[in-house]
Order: sequence, then C-alpha cells, then structure tokens
Amino acid sequence: MSTGAYTETGRATGPRSGFWRRFGAVFIDGILLGIVTGILVAILKGGGYALGFIVAISYYTYFEGGPRGQTLGKRALGIRVIDFDSGGTIGYGRAAIRYVTSIISALIIYIGYLWMLWDREKQCWHDKTANSVVVPESAYPVS
Repeated sequence: MSTGAYTETGRATGPRSGFWRRFGAVFIDGILLGIVTGILVAILKGGGYALGFIVAISYYTYFEGGPRGQTLGKRALGIRVIDFDSGGTIGYGRAAIRYVTSIISALIIYIGYLWMLWDREKQCWHDKTANSVVVPESAYPVS
C-alpha cells in the first residue's frame, strides 16, 4: 500500500494531480503514439489507423493497468493512476475501459477532461467510469 492518505473505508484522500501535469502527460503520450501511428499509416495506408488504435488501447491498458499505473508520459511527470478505493492498481480490464471512455471524454469539446477542474476529487469522466484517480507519485509511491 502506498503512503497517501486514506479514510477508514480505505478511500484515497491525499493530493490529486493537477490539470497541467495531466495535460503534459497526455501530450507526451500523444506524441509517442502519433509517431507510431504515422509510421503504421505510411506502411499500411488506411489500415494503419486501425492498427494505431489497437496500439493505443494496448499501450494505455498495459501501462495504466500494470503495477506502476503510469504511461511513459505520466512517469515523466511524476503522476500515476490508482484505484480510488484501495490506492492499488486499477488492473488491465479497468484500464482498457478508462482508455475507451477517455475518447468519449474528448468528443464534446473535451468537457470530460475539463470536468476535473470543478470536480471535488479532480476526476475526469474516464476516471469516474474506472473508479480511479490520478495522483502525484510522491504522495503515492510505487511499491
């Protein structure tokens, strides 16, 4: 278990990652995945986009669902995804759901991403669907 604060029911109550750190992490991940998708499109033409989507869902599922809860962008900025109730990993199934619903968060002028600006727990829509929170690694270190 990490060192962040928890309620008596186990819910994580410590600090949350702010908007700009989360934005920076998504930006870094987007550049990495954009390069991979661009290469796939150059090689496979239209089919490269479908394969790029599969790579993206695999990337987010593997890294956010794993024990660190961090994509490369999140790791670079010192933030991670944890289970809201236990502070542990969200697992691969919930990480996949989180990624797919992040697309929905972006569909209408990114309102699902901006939601964290007024949400008490700083959760975006995809955090809510996966019952996760994004926290500073310094407050919730990887065990």
